[in-house]
Amino acid sequence: MNKRTLTTIIACAAAAIVIATASSIFLRPVPKAKPLDGISPRLNLLLTNDLSDIPELSGLDRRIRNYMNKWQIKGASIAITRNDSLLYAKGYGWADEENGIEMGPGHIMRMASVSKLITATGIMVLQDKGLLSIKDTVFGPSGILNDSLFIRTIKDRNYHKITVEHLLRHQGGFNRDPLFSSRDVKHQLQLDHAPEKEDFYRLVLSRRLRFIPGSWQRYSNFGYLLLSDIIEKVSGKPYEQFIKEEVLIPAGCYDMHIAGNYYEDRRSNEVRYYTHNGDGKFIEEYNDSGRMVERCYGGNNIPLLSGAGAWCGSPAEISRLVASIDGDPRIPDIISRNSFLQMTEYLDTETFSLGWNDTNPAKGWSRTGTLSGTSALVKHFPDGECWILITNTSTWKGPGQARYTDALFKQCRELYSDRLPERNLFE
Repeated sequence: MNKRTLTTIIACAAAAIVIATASSIFLRPVPKAKPLDGISPRLNLLLTNDLSDIPELSGLDRRIRNYMNKWQIKGASIAITRNDSLLYAKGYGWADEENGIEMGPGHIMRMASVSKLITATGIMVLQDKGLLSIKDTVFGPSGILNDSLFIRTIKDRNYHKITVEHLLRHQGGFNRDPLFSSRDVKHQLQLDHAPEKEDFYRLVLSRRLRFIPGSWQRYSNFGYLLLSDIIEKVSGKPYEQFIKEEVLIPAGCYDMHIAGNYYEDRRSNEVRYYTHNGDGKFIEEYNDSGRMVERCYGGNNIPLLSGAGAWCGSPAEISRLVASIDGDPRIPDIISRNSFLQMTEYLDTETFSLGWNDTNPAKGWSRTGTLSGTSALVKHFPDGECWILITNTSTWKGPGQARYTDALFKQCRELYSDRLPERNLFE
């Protein structure tokens, strides 16, 4: 065999490998996501179920599927990190059953109140920049939100005691949390349109507070809507733009977005959402159109929730965000050490942490999220592992579903934690 013949054979073999590799990539069921300003959403494009098809973890897969079968969940996705390394990322079931698309780790889903963790991080970034303090007051002449809308609407001077920290900890004292009651608000205010953010402000802020700010707590989506506006006011940028530029992209998250209301609004790699088969699956559309819609597609105005619950993303990218605010130097944090300590400070069982639901040092940090069509749990354990599961199906348990997901995590960690591969899928 002469040198020219050998060279030709090697070149043909190399070309065949390239073609075969390309074919395997293009035949994968996970569609490509839209780029963000020309930046490729790298992590979600690179992750596939094949990377986490590990025989030693077949029992883990089986328990997740059993969990899904028990709660009639169409699809779910999990990400597991340890010490800032992504060890496992896998999808189960259907991302879109009607179109035959299986769930993959690169699919994105509404994360509901996990969005609050993103918003709280945005506040801490502003604090680190010296643009605000969590001790700053929100309302009143010296408050951050001192626009005419708020000055004209507020009658109870106790509002002037509310600080940014009170909003972060759900201690603002608001009497109502009406963001999931658009139709009722429209009728109450006698509007000829679906209520907008300013309408909700006028309704809530015109009434007396339920309790003195800081004296108690009551979970409040409304408070995190105000935090979204604080970010806009202080940064001078739209909320979503600021969060992407100053929080998500610095953390290595390129494929998180504010979700839409309807199936037609979804991103190219976003899942279809499902509700459980029970009473109340179909309700009147949030804008009072008279149409009956599935709860997860038009039952609520998702974009209106903004930083309280409107973000969508993959568990893998959420785990990347957590790795960027967890105090572990292996992935540099995007917030200061002081801000990290403030976010994870544990006061007592009756006090919410900043962005997190709970940061009990003995049990770990947790952040839950629930909307029609989704359920999410982020659990960062004291030993450095972080488990994140998001479903594209809601159950009749509602927010209570997180307790069962937490039990699933506990069981799977005991059985399979030591079998997780030593690697880093972030790299």
